[in-house]
Amino acid sequence: MRTALNKVRGLRIPRPVWVVLLFLCTAAVGLAAGAWQNLCVDCPSIAQIYTYEPQQTSKIYARDSTLVRELGLERRTPVSLASLPPHVPQAFLAIEDRRFYSHGGLDWKGIARAGLEVIRTQSLSGAGGSTITQQLARNMFTDRIGFEKRVLRKMKEWQVALALEEAYSKDQILEAYMNQIGYAHGWYGLQTASRNYFGKNAIDMNPAEGALLAAIANLPEVYSPLNNPEAARGRRNLVLDLMVREEYLTEDEAQRWKAEPVPLERARSVQIQAPYFVEWVRGILDDRFGGKLYTAGLRIYTTLDLDMQAAARTAMETGWERIEGWPGFSHPTYAEFAAETDEVDIDDIPYLQGMFVAVEPQTGHVRAMIGGRDFDHSKFNRATLARRQAGSAFKPFVYTAALESGIPASEVVPDSPVVLDQVDGTIWKPANYEPEFLGPITMREGLRKSINMVAIRMGMRVGLESVAQMARRLGIRTEVERYPSSAIGAAEVIPIQLLEAYSAFSTLGTRVRPFPILKVESADGEVLWEPRPERTRVLDPQVARVAVSMLEDVAFQGTGHTGIHITAGLPLSVPAAGKTGTTNEGRNVWFMGFTPNLAAGVWFGMDEPVPIVGRATGGGFASPVWGEFMRRVYFGDLPQGESGTDDGAGARPLLAVPDPWPVPAGLISRRVDSKTGTLASRWCPADEAYDELYLPGTEPTEVCDRQARSDLPGRDP
Repeated sequence: MRTALNKVRGLRIPRPVWVVLLFLCTAAVGLAAGAWQNLCVDCPSIAQIYTYEPQQTSKIYARDSTLVRELGLERRTPVSLASLPPHVPQAFLAIEDRRFYSHGGLDWKGIARAGLEVIRTQSLSGAGGSTITQQLARNMFTDRIGFEKRVLRKMKEWQVALALEEAYSKDQILEAYMNQIGYAHGWYGLQTASRNYFGKNAIDMNPAEGALLAAIANLPEVYSPLNNPEAARGRRNLVLDLMVREEYLTEDEAQRWKAEPVPLERARSVQIQAPYFVEWVRGILDDRFGGKLYTAGLRIYTTLDLDMQAAARTAMETGWERIEGWPGFSHPTYAEFAAETDEVDIDDIPYLQGMFVAVEPQTGHVRAMIGGRDFDHSKFNRATLARRQAGSAFKPFVYTAALESGIPASEVVPDSPVVLDQVDGTIWKPANYEPEFLGPITMREGLRKSINMVAIRMGMRVGLESVAQMARRLGIRTEVERYPSSAIGAAEVIPIQLLEAYSAFSTLGTRVRPFPILKVESADGEVLWEPRPERTRVLDPQVARVAVSMLEDVAFQGTGHTGIHITAGLPLSVPAAGKTGTTNEGRNVWFMGFTPNLAAGVWFGMDEPVPIVGRATGGGFASPVWGEFMRRVYFGDLPQGESGTDDGAGARPLLAVPDPWPVPAGLISRRVDSKTGTLASRWCPADEAYDELYLPGTEPTEVCDRQARSDLPGRDP
């Protein structure tokens, strides 16, 4: 044996063999180096890493710059590390990467520990060992991989992590990491997560909240408190313990913060405000900006007034409750339906619906919008999309066409039966809401009392084509058929277009298209779009002012008076005008009205055009909502029947009470008899005379001489 060993030890290896071995070793090292260099040909390059920015949400702001909604494929809002309280990044370091500031991107102790775990479990899942830098690198790969490629991917992540460490400072890496973490529910980054979980900005988080977000980051779906509150609490408390170990917190501080509850539902402060308005805005911007809307971090400034939105919602809730509590209401109530279902996007809504829109007439800025009762149940926007019969809310277009043709508001028209033969051989015999006929009355009284026969006769007199063209000119873009029934609102209209038409009265003849967007900026502050109001002069100011005068009568002493001033308590000091609307069998009830600086429209009805309740009217159901909204706008929480504000919360008026509409130069005022439309005289009752406005050349010249009362003073024998 010893002899054999001696022979082996004495064996000399020829020089060529050493050369070959050296070559093979060098080649192996070269191949390994080359493989390492070529491993990441499809990885994010250094240049990409320098310029890499995560997708950012676009943000929709109200007119006071309050954030209303974020839009994005990933809801993400970056926040700077320097703005955060120290305990927030410390929580992440404690649980995710305690040696973050000392390693060069790869933590070899952690990698070794993870390797042993793989050997022990014979599985790659849950191996851990990733530094924060590695996790950031992993987020930059967007493609999915199978199990067989996970080792290769891990090596690629190492390369990107090393490149990140060369390209960025530690603070920049940590900041980027915290802005990219997924938190389940479609929320990404600290700021978005903080707003949704806690209802506050990330810079305001306390240690318990910071620890919870650090805890969720490991397995978001598992540790989200909205999904598993006990698991979230346990993981959060572990983070707090680790913060004690790293001397970020004292033991007493950790115990204090462990007592904090975890959120069980999405923070109320980030529930979508004005969801129908927001969705309207989103649709407009999607058409204009496409996918950029969801990835480029656009800043969208809108016309929405959150205080007016709240006032509108309060008034509408009161209106819905009033109708559902009305004797004879037989449909399912909203509360009953909501208690029995948790469905969303329901096709057939069985409960009472409604819509509300408020617009600044001079600019077209939409200040408030309610497109339905529950956005989760139905995303269909009844304010911008629904087509419903206008009923008597259409009548102002008939009378405005008459005024423009030279017929004065004091024109006397018979309130008597109308019977018309139809093309199909039937007879059309419309009725008034009240069965009695009033006989000859002025056009003004016909509008004030919403008399159907007067509107039909006047529509036929001026021509149904003229009526339809007037409606089109004022803003109605749906079809108005040239039938006598159109004069009393048989045509279907879209609510926001109907309000646009009424707004043209408020401005004394200038139509402005309602629009929700002030401007759109890029993430860098560059103005990308700043739409201008679409203004069109559609009426002579004199004609418009007479029409406004007639509509003021409706609000102050006509079909809208009780709802606006008695039920809702709007003080008479507010110059107000408008028109009620009710369709056959009470399927739709409306009030469209305006002041000199604000226009608003209300509609109630069922999604299926069936009667709401017996004797439903716009004056009874819609006008009180309009009146309550205006009362809140001009007087805050003014109690009904009072004329001043109190010092309670929310009492602040939103707008100053405007001055009445001016009377354009050239209009003529005459005192006339309300029964004959002729000039008032001592031969007619003085208490039946009123002041009327006339376009030049349309004023009466005949003096009233109808039979005087027996006690009328000064009557010649």
